[in-house]
Amino acid sequence: MKKAVVLLSGGLDSATVVAIAQGQGFEIFALTVDYGQRHRVELEAAARVAAVNNVKTHQVIHIPLTDFGGSALTSEIAVPKDRDEAKMNSEIPITYVPARNTIFLSFALGFAEVIGANDIFVGVNAVDYSGYPDCRPEFIAAFENMANLATKAAVEGARLTIHAPLMSLTKTEIIREGLRLGVDYGMTHSCYDPSDSGQACGRCDSCLIRQRAFESLGQLDPAL
Repeated sequence: MKKAVVLLSGGLDSATVVAIAQGQGFEIFALTVDYGQRHRVELEAAARVAAVNNVKTHQVIHIPLTDFGGSALTSEIAVPKDRDEAKMNSEIPITYVPARNTIFLSFALGFAEVIGANDIFVGVNAVDYSGYPDCRPEFIAAFENMANLATKAAVEGARLTIHAPLMSLTKTEIIREGLRLGVDYGMTHSCYDPSDSGQACGRCDSCLIRQRAFESLGQLDPAL
């Protein structure tokens, strides 16, 4: 089987990507990043998703982005709540973590080169998302180009591919595809500001985007 590193956050998108990669015949080496995020319950969700999908390995690495702060997810800045779709689309929100996907993909790239994987999967999405600049196709293309300039493996002929299979899908389409593949979204977590017990708030941008998507399919979000 071909090896692939999959960035697994424990959220809806990354759980879907695991199922897609497995459906394409890849052996999954899951990589989860503990960056000091406010919603640390997603680390438990990532472990559940990895276990249920019988991935080859699930590695958690620690990168303390709280040392920098600058985001509602890595500091004591309040998470925005109850925003309508127009507001979400009008600005880059304070939940943006500076350079997060660049950092995560860099670690995934190093891991991939060590294990001899030529493929990295990431669950970024440029349709139903919160306006993050590092979720755009231009960013993924640029990182892939950089990766193939910067690694010994690529220079020696083993070209690396960054897969972003959810890039052009709406959240509704992502969920529909995941359900077709048998993803249990009840074990995922997407809330930016959960309670101390891990309960999703139902009011942050991430929760609202999920809710609307499940409702469009005539379903309730099983994580709420």
